Amino acid sequence: MEINSYPPEVTVNIQLSRHSRVTAGVLLLALVTVETGGLYLVRVVGYGEEVTAFQLGFARAGHAHAGVLLILSLVALLYADAARLTGAVGWLGRLCIPAAALLMPGGFFFSSMGDGLTRPNSLIWMVWIGGVVLAIGLITLGVSLLRSGVTHPAD
Repeated sequence: MEINSYPPEVTVNIQLSRHSRVTAGVLLLALVTVETGGLYLVRVVGYGEEVTAFQLGFARAGHAHAGVLLILSLVALLYADAARLTGAVGWLGRLCIPAAALLMPGGFFFSSMGDGLTRPNSLIWMVWIGGVVLAIGLITLGVSLLRSGVTHPAD
């Protein structure tokens, strides 16, 4: 894929690996679920669906984490390919952040499900595990980029 921008003589060439292209396609489709999840928040805030303040807070947190982590996942794919990650490190760098995008919001949503809850149920563990998985992905990707030795012609 080639992206041309102003000024015309500047060209950015982005080449994704097959793994990153497939993962990006899945992540973009997953963003549609975040969009439709926003409809639930509209129902709660705009139409008075009955939830506790705790449940509203967790719904907002889950929705925000889902969107932000999916966008971060898309950006991370570019960095994983830029660092030329392969093997187990490549999988960690490409998939831990999207896994966290499932675990953390899932933890917020599932731990607050039920009538009149004012505290999270036992599924809150998903948020904590998601945080650990996110850290693994970020550390893997960050260290890999610092160690990659890939240089740019302008460097």
